This record gives sequence, C-alpha cells and structure tokens, in this order.
Amino acid sequence: MQTDPRLLTLMQWLSPAYPLGSFAFSHGLESAICAGWVHDALSLEDWLADLLTDGSGRNDAILLRLAHAAPGPDALDDINATARALAPSAERLREAERQGTAFARVTGPVWSIDLPDLLLPVAVGGAAGLLSLDPDITTMLYLQGFASNLTSAAQRLMPLGQTDAQRTLSRLAPICQRLVAETANAGSSDLCSNIFLSDIAAMTHETLQPRLFQS
Repeated sequence: MQTDPRLLTLMQWLSPAYPLGSFAFSHGLESAICAGWVHDALSLEDWLADLLTDGSGRNDAILLRLAHAAPGPDALDDINATARALAPSAERLREAERQGTAFARVTGPVWSIDLPDLLLPVAVGGAAGLLSLDPDITTMLYLQGFASNLTSAAQRLMPLGQTDAQRTLSRLAPICQRLVAETANAGSSDLCSNIFLSDIAAMTHETLQPRLFQS
C-alpha cells in the first residue's frame, strides 16, 4: 500500500498550528452567540452546516478550486478580486485578507513557490495548484479546517464541551465530503450566499463590545 506524502503538506497547511492567526477570528459567530442564534451544540451544527452548504464555506471551496486551476498570475488576481467583492463586511474581508497574507508569507519561502498576498481560499488553492496537490483532497481538508476553527471559537464563547464539539465536527464531515463533488465543476457563476444571518452577524460584530475575536 502506497500513500501520497503530499498529504502531509496539506495536513500541515490546514492544521490549527499553521501560523495564520485563525484563533483570532470567529467569522461572525461571536455576534451570533451574543444574539442567541447559536446557543448549544445543535444550533452550532445547524449554523455551520448552513455556512458550508449555502454560504462562505461553499464559496471558499469554489474559489479554492478556481485558484487551483488558474493558468497564471493574472487569472489568480481576477479570482482574488472576485473573492474580495464577495465579502459582506469589512471584518470578514480583513479575516480572509490577514489569514491569506500569513499563509502566503509562510508557505512561499518554505515550499519555494512564488505566492502573492491573496485572500485565504485563493492563496490555498493557488499554492496547491503550484505544487500539483490534489484539488479534491485540498478542498475537503480546507472545509474541515474551516468547520474546526469555528467549533473551537464556539468552545471559547459558550458552554460546549469537548465531546459535543467533536461530535459536531463528526456530523459535519459528510457535508464536507459532499461539497467536494458538488464544487468539482463549479465556476464563478456558481458563487452565491443565502445565509443572511451570517452576513448580519459579521456586520454587527464591528460594533460589538466587549468581544474576544477580531471578526
């Protein structure tokens, strides 16, 4: 049995230990918890499932795939401009911008690739494309990391034990797998979001006080 050692590269990139500062961002979840929209494991699972299937999680998967297939720097810049235009709030844009910049500035020199500062999903997809990493596995692990980071944020914001947190992630795993197939042939025209409460949460977080997270 042979395994692809490049999987270790993806696991390293998408690990919570990779220096992106992901721990500082809640993607609007802090506002949602403050408003009572998310208050326990079940409501958290529903919130994250909606983000994955009809919101920023799905869009990130599409943007990642588009960046992976980008034929050159100009195309990558166009995809990044589209990603920026999709951000519903200043904080949401800053979240993707700061994490993407951190990703590029660590990944570029370590793996000897020319990777400009891009929003996170575009940076990950672009880097994976340059290193010929499998786009399906990259997408699946990215989505799992997305859900994992927000679950970790929820643990710091409300009563959510380790068992319930891991159970939530386990139940979201089939959605991550399904989105790999659903986004395989997606293009820029498939980008959309129907998760309006998430957008509202991102906007209201800009004035939320006190708060733990930057978004």
